[in-house]
Amino acid sequence: MKIFKKIFKSNTLYYPGCLSKFVAKDLVENYRRILREAGLDFIELADLEVCCGSPALKAGYADDFKKLAEKNLQVFKEHSVGRIVTHCPACFMIFKKEYPKVFGEKWDIEVTHATEILSKTKIQNSKFKIQNSVVTYHDPCHLGRQMGIYDEPREVLKSLGYEIKEMDLSRKESFCCGGGGGVQSNESELANKIAKDRIAMAKKTGAKVLVTPCPLCYMHLKKNAEGEDIEVKELSHLM
Repeated sequence: MKIFKKIFKSNTLYYPGCLSKFVAKDLVENYRRILREAGLDFIELADLEVCCGSPALKAGYADDFKKLAEKNLQVFKEHSVGRIVTHCPACFMIFKKEYPKVFGEKWDIEVTHATEILSKTKIQNSKFKIQNSVVTYHDPCHLGRQMGIYDEPREVLKSLGYEIKEMDLSRKESFCCGGGGGVQSNESELANKIAKDRIAMAKKTGAKVLVTPCPLCYMHLKKNAEGEDIEVKELSHLM
């Protein structure tokens, strides 16, 4: 059975996620180029795939989440997807943790975050290499506390030549950006206050660049960093 799976389930799907696909479109092009440069052979399904279901699940719409998941599974199977690569922490968590709960053994697709691939790529020998510079790093909630991905993004940054100045609250103790969980939509003042508190922590490190591998964190922190003496970047921007 495993031999047949290797033969007939050979496609790696790059799944950008809704926020990048429809809003932060530059991130999609960035990761396309970066993943190809890293030697990854992948397909894209454009409008055939639907939302991973994260917003619906977080809002308590379990039935809608299941419908989205079933639609995605059907599309993935029809296109022989055996592996999903995404740069979105929320999509990564949903596919890796929540879809197995819905489908059980029917969900046999490997799920990988982009930084897991890039951390194993010999970036220091590629065109990605840059001059030495100092940044501070923000751990996204979904990627860090939810999925335990802390080292890989940092390894990518170090391989590129960046020095990382850690904030007081990082890794398991990381401070939320304030943009997720529906807070930005329902309690915008609170969401912005949280983001500004996080930006203050970043500035305290002395770094002039705050980097994160989460599209939502990036957009929310960037909006709240306007006028501040620090620049917010998504990881792909530094590559």
